[in-house]
This record gives sequence, C-alpha cells and structure tokens, in this order.
Amino acid sequence: MESSRKLIMLVDDNRTNLLTGKTALSEGYMVLTVSSAAKMLETLEWSKPELILLDVDMPGMNGFEAIKALKEKQKTRDIPVIFLTALDESEDELEGLRLGAVDYVTKPFSPPLLRKRVELHLLMEDQKRALQKYNDNLQNMVEAKTRTIVKLQNKILTAMAEMVEGRDDVTGSHIANTQRYLRILLSAVTNVESWKEQTSEWDIELLLQSSQLHDVGKIAISDSILKKPGKLTREEFDEIKRHVVFGVGFIERLEDGEEDSRFLQYAKIFAAFHHEKWDGSGYPRGLSGEDIPLLGRMMAVVDVYDALTSKRPYKKAFSHEEAARIIMEGKRTHFDPTLVDLFEQVAGTFRRSSNSMSS
Repeated sequence: MESSRKLIMLVDDNRTNLLTGKTALSEGYMVLTVSSAAKMLETLEWSKPELILLDVDMPGMNGFEAIKALKEKQKTRDIPVIFLTALDESEDELEGLRLGAVDYVTKPFSPPLLRKRVELHLLMEDQKRALQKYNDNLQNMVEAKTRTIVKLQNKILTAMAEMVEGRDDVTGSHIANTQRYLRILLSAVTNVESWKEQTSEWDIELLLQSSQLHDVGKIAISDSILKKPGKLTREEFDEIKRHVVFGVGFIERLEDGEEDSRFLQYAKIFAAFHHEKWDGSGYPRGLSGEDIPLLGRMMAVVDVYDALTSKRPYKKAFSHEEAARIIMEGKRTHFDPTLVDLFEQVAGTFRRSSNSMSS
C-alpha cells in the first residue's frame, strides 16, 4: 500500500537529477523532490522523511550548510543524510562525514546503485530503531525487577531492624523516626559549601536506607540489660556500649569482600560512629572533632533527638523544646557545632515531624 512506503526526500537544484532520482526510487518509495536547501528546511516543518538525499553543490545554501542546519534541530538531527555530489575530492567527502552524513553517492548516479545505497541505509536505520526499542524494553524490565528486589530488601531490612529495636521495649518507630530526622538534617547539610564536595557523592536514598542498621549490634546484648527499666550499673553500661562493636562486626561479615557496596559502607559508618562525641568523650574509640565521619556526627544528633522525644521504660518523652535545648547545650561538647547550627535552622521541621509521629 502507498501509505506503508517510506518517504525519501531528494534535494537538488538540477531538475534532471531530481527526475532521474525520483524515477529510480519511485518503485519502492514515496519520493518528495525539493529544489533547494531552503525549501527543504521549509518542507521539513510539516513532513519528516526516513532519509534525505542532499546535493552538495547548490546555490544559496550548499549541502554542508544545510546539514549543519539539520543537525541543530531536535526534530531533524536524526534523519540520515546521503550526500549527492559531482565532486571527486576526498576532502569534501571527509567534511561531509564529519558533519554527520552517512554516505556519499557520486553524480551522475547509477539508478541500481542509488537504490541499493538507499535500501542499505534504511535497513540500518530499521535495525537501529529495533535495537533501541529492545534496549529500552530490556532496561524497563531490569529497572522494574530492580525496584521489586530493592523493595523486598528494604522490607526485610526494616523488619530485621525493628526486631532489634523491639528487644529493648522500643518499637520500630525509632527506625522510621531517625530516618525522617536524618532526611531533614540532610536537606541542610548538603547546602553547606565546605561539605559540598563530600555530600555530592552521597546516594541519599541508599544512605537513608542504610541508617536503619545503626543499632543492629543490639542483637548481641542481653535482654536483662536491654529491657532493664531502671538505671544501668557501670558494668551494664559498659556491656551495652559494646553494641557498636558488635554492629560493625555484623556489617563487615555482610560485606564479605564487597568493597563497592556503598550501602554497607554507609551502614558501617552509622553503626561505628553515632556514639562518638565532638569533644572526644564518646565511645567506642573516643574520637573527636572532624576525626568523626560527618555521617556519624549527623546520626548522633538525630539519634539523641529521637531518644529525648520518645517515651522509654525509664523516662517520659521530652517536648521538642526540651530536646532542642539539650542539643543546643551539647554544642562543641557532644555535637558538631556546625550541625547544631543547622539543627537550629530546621528545628521547626523537626518539631512538625515529631508532632505528626506522636499524634
């Protein structure tokens, strides 16, 4: 059927060449003849051919100038162009190919050769489109499968983290709370100029997922300590502090040589450093200042804020104002002073988030 035949545009200022080319191609294709590059560009506003046969040596705008104009427009840049030329100069051929032409046909052209060149290039275009469609479909399938796997992994991870938290009579809300607070703090941290080089490399969603494992080491702590309603003895507190070491060891076993696993790298930082303090009085390593990784310093803020504003067997829930005051007082002792300043800036968002979770 006529409508199924592919459209070829033939551009040449010579009427004989237009007639010869149209006669050679009309049996297999619809052929639209145009007598100048300017008319070609005008015609392309309402018609898009599968291929353009473009004369090089034309008055006004020549073929080289015309192909530049084609490549500058989104609508026409992907249309394959075969140059028609009477020139026999390799420099001209190289220039045309450099500008994006897919082939050259020398005039006066042989009709069988012209048909074969057009057939081959249209076949190549069909194959390119088919391959692109296949790749797009494959990519969509991979992305869909990946989303399913990641969703399942997150469910398993959350369930495991909530199980750990539940052992000390704290609901899994601590996991969700710290994630939400961490996201709020991240929105401010990523805008700090001196940290932009570091934060620009973070995968935020992966980072937030990994934060669920910051207390995973509690799985190794005795129930008699985790569930104790009163104040811990010195020995019991020393034992509970070991959850950091246990957590790091657990994550390192998961790594098992997976050096490129950013998820586990983030998780290990959160687990290892969220109890370190700015002045060096924290545990387990007694690090101070910027020797504590930034992610660990951030987790220290959100972990303490949630601990203060949540009810525990041994304490009531503090108000946002009380928790914020305690964090402010911990500036330069417990917490990174810059992070405390940023917390102060987003404290209202912390309060709204805390209120929404408690209501």
